[in-house]
Amino acid sequence: MATGTEPAADRHVSDHYALLGVRPDASPQEIESAYRRGALELGYQDGAWRELRDAYEVLRDPEERARYDTERNGFGPPRPPQKKTHNPVDRLFPNLPHGWRVAIDWVVTIAGAVAIVLAIKAWVVNPYRIPSSSMEPTLHCARPAQGCEASTSDRVLANRFIYHFREPRRGEIVVFTTPKLALQECGSQGTFVKRLIGLPGDVWEERNGVVYINGKRLNEPYIQATRRDPQTLTLRDIPPRNTYTRIPKDYYLMMGDNRSSSCDSRRWGLVPRKNLIGKVFATYWPPNRISFH
Repeated sequence: MATGTEPAADRHVSDHYALLGVRPDASPQEIESAYRRGALELGYQDGAWRELRDAYEVLRDPEERARYDTERNGFGPPRPPQKKTHNPVDRLFPNLPHGWRVAIDWVVTIAGAVAIVLAIKAWVVNPYRIPSSSMEPTLHCARPAQGCEASTSDRVLANRFIYHFREPRRGEIVVFTTPKLALQECGSQGTFVKRLIGLPGDVWEERNGVVYINGKRLNEPYIQATRRDPQTLTLRDIPPRNTYTRIPKDYYLMMGDNRSSSCDSRRWGLVPRKNLIGKVFATYWPPNRISFH
């Protein structure tokens, strides 16, 4: 009688992948599913289940699996090469230890976030605080500063790129860098927030606190009657005095909404376009003052 051949199901298998019935490139989820399915089929029989479990324990751990794959001797096809990473850190430092790679990833991420914030502030949108009462009641400053109506200064956002795409418009609230004379006249200089009143080519004048542009009274609903001043001025009265009859090209006249308490173009002169930083488009703080301009 011929000797029978041992059934394949009973043959000892030393290839963990074949034992679990998965491909060498199987995912961890596929390996776990195959293990659970095999354990149920074997009914947790001591010998066969233990071998199945050992194979699973090796393949479930990435380091053990990598070591096993290296030591395999021809059981099944080799695992396919890993896909190229798109992570620049991995591409620049392919052999970097995992801990160092994670640390560098965090550093690059944080540095990138900071760079984006700085870029947004420099070229897109920047916040500003209102320090004085010159724009009351449109924009509040904080008491106890003179003339301030609120306990907290308004914080506003300025669009820093808009004037690269269109001309400034009359009535817009603008952030700008003051002329040097502001330090002498106002005791401070730097970044001011005022309303743009005079455009290039305008003939501006103030008669008893009322603004006229090209001989016509300017409609200013944002000015309260009690906040006007009694001045009568023309362009020849603003620095440099006796110089202008019309606002020259690329220059603008700025005034505060609180006319009686505003140190503005009437005292330190016109603002060149190159000094314009951006248009104020929103008040974002405090919460009860959130609004768009």
